[in-house]
Amino acid sequence: MSTLNADPAEIQKFSELAHRWWDPSSEFKPLHEINPLRLEWINQRAPLAGKQVIDVGCGGGILAESMAKKGATVTGIDLSDKALKVADLHGLESGVSVRYKKIAAEDMAEAEAGQFDVVTCMEMLEHVPDPASIIKACAKMVKPGGHVFFSTLNRNAKAYLFAVIGAEYLLQMLPKGTHDYAKFITPAELSQDIRNAGLELHAMKGLSYNPLTQIYSLNADTSVNYMVACTRPL
Repeated sequence: MSTLNADPAEIQKFSELAHRWWDPSSEFKPLHEINPLRLEWINQRAPLAGKQVIDVGCGGGILAESMAKKGATVTGIDLSDKALKVADLHGLESGVSVRYKKIAAEDMAEAEAGQFDVVTCMEMLEHVPDPASIIKACAKMVKPGGHVFFSTLNRNAKAYLFAVIGAEYLLQMLPKGTHDYAKFITPAELSQDIRNAGLELHAMKGLSYNPLTQIYSLNADTSVNYMVACTRPL
């Protein structure tokens, strides 16, 4: 088996916060606030009802549960025991059924290749040592003709100012140290990794936060947070 494509410090960091995952006023408030925007964008491009879906790096299950509510059969995978326990417990409380597994994306791709209509991997690529390996695993998990969605952070001065200085230090929306700027990924780099994995990139969308109105919006500005939609050719 290959070396695990994960940073133990990153897993530990999110594990320590796991009990706060479903608190909408906690460090995960931004995830709660952007989730409806992401969910609708995914659902518009790949209607979720009746689909087999996997959320890679699912954490406490915010996106996974919301996709299940849209009628999808959802699997969530992560490497944090604590986050997965929180996700399981919340599913019991909410009555929303999601299958959670502690498994690496690459191992899941070997075990269940070509089994999913939709693969999502949000805010994870910038937390792993080898993002290209995760992208290849996602490409392997999706069925021919299926959809793959990624979100990450651009690497430029504005992204550093907004996502690190602004969000972590000035506005204190996120815990200090949440992001490592060196691991941010430009759209050109992500596009190349997507092509190398055999996927076709169809759309890219920016996600912006207005600190004055405290409102997130989807737009064409990919300079900080951005999402991409891809398909696996038939």
